[in-house]
Formats: sequence, C-alpha cells, structure tokens
Amino acid sequence: MTIDSGLEFFFVINIFYNKCNYSFLIGIILTLRNIRISYNIDQMRSLNYKQFVWLLLTLSALLILSSCASAPRPDYALKTRSGYVTASWYGPKFNGRPTSSGERFDMYAMTAAHKKLKFGTKLRVTNPENNKSVIVTVTDRGPFIRGRDLDLSYGAAKKIGLVEKGVGRVKIKRVGRDIRYVKRIPFIPDRTSGVVNIQVASFTDMSSAYRLKKGLEVKYKNVFITRAIIKREKYYRVKIGKFKRHEKALAVAKQLADEGYDVFIDTD
Repeated sequence: MTIDSGLEFFFVINIFYNKCNYSFLIGIILTLRNIRISYNIDQMRSLNYKQFVWLLLTLSALLILSSCASAPRPDYALKTRSGYVTASWYGPKFNGRPTSSGERFDMYAMTAAHKKLKFGTKLRVTNPENNKSVIVTVTDRGPFIRGRDLDLSYGAAKKIGLVEKGVGRVKIKRVGRDIRYVKRIPFIPDRTSGVVNIQVASFTDMSSAYRLKKGLEVKYKNVFITRAIIKREKYYRVKIGKFKRHEKALAVAKQLADEGYDVFIDTD
C-alpha cells in the first residue's frame, strides 16, 4: 500500500481550488510518482507508524496552504469580495487645492480619493444602475465619512451619472497603476543621527495638512503636524515619528514612497 497517491490527490485539489504556485505543486506530484513510499500490513497495525504518516500528511498540507496564502489575489487591496463599494463625489470646495499626493485637485479630471490604495492606482468604476463606467486614477485620500469607500471627482461622478444622487453603490475593478506616482527617498541621514522623523508632505493650506494626517492615521501611528515660517509664509508639515531605530524609519519611508508619497527623512 502506498501513501503518495493520497498526497497526489491533495495537491491536485489545491491546484484547482487555490490556483496558486502551479509549478511547485506539479513538481511535487511528478517527484512522488518516481519515489514510492510503501509499507506493509504489519506496519499498518503499528499505531505510532500511522501517527507518523498522518503527521507527515498534515505538515504537507500546512506547507502548501501557507505557500498559497503568501500569494495575495490581484484585487486584495480593495478589501471587497464582490467588488461593490459605496461612492460619493467632491468638487468645487476642493478645486485647485493640493491633494494628499501633492497634485492640485482638478474637479473635472478623472480622479478619485481612497483611504488606502496607492497613488496612481487605476480603477474602473461602474454604476450598476445605468452600466456607465469610467477609469479614474487615485490621487487623494478619503472619504472620511463613515460608510463611504470612494470619493470620485465631480467629472468622474458626472460621467457615470452619480452627481444628482450624490452617494451610491458602484462596482470597482483595479486595472493597473501609473508608475510615475512611485517615489524615491531623496535623503537618508547617517545612522548616528539619533532620533529621526519622516516628513510626508508640507502645505501652506492647513486643511490640506489635516486631511492628509487623517488619511495617514488609517494605516500609520504617531502622525503629527509641525508649523514653520519661511519668508513670512506659514507651512504645515505632516510627519511620522519619532523613530529611535534608523532601520525602522527607513522601512516605513520606503513603504510610503512606494505608495506615492514624496517623503524624506529628517532629524528635526
């Protein structure tokens, strides 16, 4: 009697239900066909041996499942299985103001705000009531009203017929990302610099600074705002800190830069 046929069956089921790491699973199946692990009836009567076999099968199952779990689905960041979210729109009040990504908000451009998606993420947004759709680029953080997931620009909302209704369910699908939004860290201080902060952005408009702070606090801790006067003009600097370990600050800064924030590490 052999046990590799049972393992082969388990791996085949994982291929069809998890759809991940195909080459790894198929390689194991082919290997098992060449290496036959057999045992006789006397060994079957040994409880310890049967326990060993079941332990081997359990560990194999956990290994495969953990391997599959490490490969996230393409739409994992949307945090929705159905693809449907609640959307609203924003326009005149914010037109011309800097967004959390640093760009000036254009209410007629095809853009959107999301609490967590990386800047530059492109979404196809469809209104299920009329089947109209539009592709928008995430350039801002929000909305910060409970129950809402996506803020469309006025122009995008108008294109799918959401302006008059104001708030409604839409279907979203991620269709790519504009890599121009991926940033790099321009300055990395020496490791002996002591306590450091990460500056995420600087605004002359206080409301924009607090809007970004609120967006960062969805994911990050110790977000604060400092004020500085340069040439008689007041600036509101949004920072994360203070980091005692340089390695931790650098890791967080790299993550923020990948999300699209134009960050740098300072020692203030």
